[in-house]
Amino acid sequence: MTSWDRSRGRPEPIHALNRVPEYENGEPLVDLREVAPSLLLLRPQVIPYARLSVARMCEQAAKNLPQGLRLGVVEAWRPIERQQRIFDFFWRSAIEAYPHRDYRALRRTVCRWAAPTDQKAPPGHCTGGAVDIWLVDDQEEPVDVSSPFDRFQAAPTYSLGLSEEAAKNRHILVDTMLGVGFSNCRDEWWHYSYGDAAWAVRLGKPECFYGLALLDPSLYAELEVQHIEAQKERQNPFLPPT
Repeated sequence: MTSWDRSRGRPEPIHALNRVPEYENGEPLVDLREVAPSLLLLRPQVIPYARLSVARMCEQAAKNLPQGLRLGVVEAWRPIERQQRIFDFFWRSAIEAYPHRDYRALRRTVCRWAAPTDQKAPPGHCTGGAVDIWLVDDQEEPVDVSSPFDRFQAAPTYSLGLSEEAAKNRHILVDTMLGVGFSNCRDEWWHYSYGDAAWAVRLGKPECFYGLALLDPSLYAELEVQHIEAQKERQNPFLPPT
């Protein structure tokens, strides 16, 4: 992983998230395809739902981009079962990559990339308040936000050593999303949220208003099958690509 500017953004340890009081406001999950039509769905397994305010903010962010650029979502709301599968994948990957680490070290490694499901504060995606966003061009191809590194190596939002073009594009994405009210996970340039516990910690808010959100399983059953199949092809992110 490249070096990064730790003076920017705010850390969000799990114990801090768990201390945030939650006052669920009951805002519904809505279909992004209807409320945020300017937003592209970049993966077939994306469950295209988010809280109403989040969907509206995504649409506004997409409209605020410079000409020739668009926003694409690679993950929005997740059922808790999908979150657990992702956590389990990172756990298996960490054991394979770091067989000599003890349980606590492995847990720290995994929680850096996937929120656990066994805590008081639910994972952001499971609240409907979080979205993973990429910047794409008019041909719906991702624009460079990471060179000379790959996406995982340059995951921290304020990574140092980016090319001039990558740094410019990354700043466009970050500034656009923050400009409509999202907060950013400084460990992941693609992850933004509003209303969840992480948003409250990042911005110093006294409480959050999105808790665990549920959706009729029939609306995403086929997408879960696609997600399970896609996970089988995913390489270990802790090992060099093959």
